[in-house]
Amino acid sequence: MNLLLVEDDPTLQATLQRTLERRGMRVTACGDGARALERWRAGLFDVVLLDLSLPGLDGLQVLAQARAEGLDTPVIILTARGTIGDRIIGLNTGADDYLPKPFDLDELEARIRAQARRRSPGTTALAPPEFAGLRTDADSGAVYYRGEPLELAPREATLLRALLQRPGHAQAKERLFETVFPGQPEVQLEAIEVVAYRLRKRLAVTGVQLVTLRGLGYLLKAPA
Repeated sequence: MNLLLVEDDPTLQATLQRTLERRGMRVTACGDGARALERWRAGLFDVVLLDLSLPGLDGLQVLAQARAEGLDTPVIILTARGTIGDRIIGLNTGADDYLPKPFDLDELEARIRAQARRRSPGTTALAPPEFAGLRTDADSGAVYYRGEPLELAPREATLLRALLQRPGHAQAKERLFETVFPGQPEVQLEAIEVVAYRLRKRLAVTGVQLVTLRGLGYLLKAPA
């Protein structure tokens, strides 16, 4: 199960990530609203754990923007704002569940698994994206073309998985950079161009084109 954990308290974030990973879940963690949206758009997540008090975009803004963009991953709000009014606002904005802090970790795990089951009973919560014969494996992250694995470097695979989220649609270079080089401020933005160049060569055998749109970013185009 893949989780997106959005929590700005570094101690709580580390504790939750460590605990949930020990219980067999994969956890991507971030501490601000803008970064959370980037991760959410680019990743395959079964459940999002969302704090409301975040720097920059707060949790409700993140949730509202995600729902407006059609991101329908189940969301459990984790927050110290425990009033009835806050819960109603959160649920009306698009949250699926609400757990006030402090909470029991066993209860949190039970709610996560309940949301994942409700999202897609008997299967994984989200179907892996597939486009022109390309398919990602949600568990391993590997990318296949017509059933055969593509030989990709890790960053090439990360870029391709991100592009497969919205094939045929332009995705901003900056957002893709954050996905491929997370938390690496020493890396220049132009590094994503090198990864894209290498990925383009890898995709030649599939007929799928990685198109550069100047001033916009990149998109995947199906064979003619």
